[in-house]
Amino acid sequence: MPSPTHKLSGVWPQLLLLATIWGGSFAANRLALAEVGVFSVVAFRVTGGMLVLWAYVLARGYAVPKRAAVWLSFMVLGLLNNALPFSLILWGQRHIDSGLAAILNAATAIFGVAVAALVFRDEPLTLRRSLGVGLGFAGVVTAIGFGALAKLDLTSLAQLAVLASSASYACAAAFGRAMVKGVAPQVIAAAMLTCASAVMLPLALATDGWPALNYTLPTWGALAYLAVMSAAVAYLLYYRVLAVAGAGNLSLVTLLVAPVAILLGALQFGEVLAPRAFGGFALLALGLVVIDGRLVALWRPKPAG
Repeated sequence: MPSPTHKLSGVWPQLLLLATIWGGSFAANRLALAEVGVFSVVAFRVTGGMLVLWAYVLARGYAVPKRAAVWLSFMVLGLLNNALPFSLILWGQRHIDSGLAAILNAATAIFGVAVAALVFRDEPLTLRRSLGVGLGFAGVVTAIGFGALAKLDLTSLAQLAVLASSASYACAAAFGRAMVKGVAPQVIAAAMLTCASAVMLPLALATDGWPALNYTLPTWGALAYLAVMSAAVAYLLYYRVLAVAGAGNLSLVTLLVAPVAILLGALQFGEVLAPRAFGGFALLALGLVVIDGRLVALWRPKPAG
């Protein structure tokens, strides 16, 4: 049986591409927000991604479920995995740098372990995983800063909003595992984006009004990137890597997204993050390494003989 490391070696280019795409979404968010409202950006992203994914699903001939109960699950996923977290991240990015938003979003994997331990018997919170979760949350507190936690201004609320998006992603993952089975993942992605669109389109029209559509070229480029690359292509790539490398290896993308977003934020917008943000990310990364366990296992002494 191939080892996890062997499986990972063949998909590193795809893993790095996925991290680059999702890391770039934070810069695209900031660009789009210059001219477009939060809910409208989300509506563009989920609707555009939906159209691309349905074209792919129909071209491949995947079976599409018709039962109302399954579509109700898709609606929950669309809210937890798309509409709510995208909105929270975008609102947060109106008040904090894109690099910091990406660092806080890296807590998704930490929340995922904690939520899975509460919901599934086969994912208990062992001593090692508990230590990893503790390190991860210490990283979150460090990145936000104790001073920000002591007061509730727009900056601290924005950081908490991005953190809440990570919790939403984690709940979506647990819900999807428990409630949606026997459906091609590409169909799940298209369906939940459809349900998210059904929520976000009327919400965007009600709050932002009908889009003017006279945006500058960088704004249109950012919206197109979010819809085609961050929503549609990234989902297809995500499930491809998942099938080959497994969920454990795929979680490494969480560590790679933040550095991409930090680099793009610095190069494109001149963002300079506080040292505590990098310290917080280091603790988050260490927590994820401990949870993963493979590097920890390498340090254990091997039995003699």
